[in-house]
Amino acid sequence: MTQGVNVVGLYVHDQDEALAFYAEKLGFLIHTDVRNGDYRWLTVQHPNQPSFQLGLCKPGPPVHDAATAQTLQEIVAKGAMPPLVLLVDDCRAAYERLSKCGVEFTQEPVDRYGTVDAGFRDPSGNGWKMIEVAVKQEPQ
Repeated sequence: MTQGVNVVGLYVHDQDEALAFYAEKLGFLIHTDVRNGDYRWLTVQHPNQPSFQLGLCKPGPPVHDAATAQTLQEIVAKGAMPPLVLLVDDCRAAYERLSKCGVEFTQEPVDRYGTVDAGFRDPSGNGWKMIEVAVKQEPQ
């Protein structure tokens, strides 16, 4: 029986740099950090979502050959991978806080679709949408 998604992999060009970004700037927690030779399994999780992990995966052996790893890193660096979504209570406040931490924003907060969203990238080029949780209006 399927229990749900536990880990989603995200390609990064440098796992230490990615870990610093996700932990120090976004506030994620280290879940798993183990090595087997040159291979490193590194996952982080949002403190409010302990059942879900984000795998910070460096393309390369034993999963990819050198040419494939290079291609994947180039695609990620261009921002071509689908964006991930980070929910926040206050998009503008989160934008200000993360901007001061050095997060590279690709889009300032914008009002649309009944909420506020902004866009940013991690050091590898992965795109994120930061979306304010919309307040549900009670019917009158």
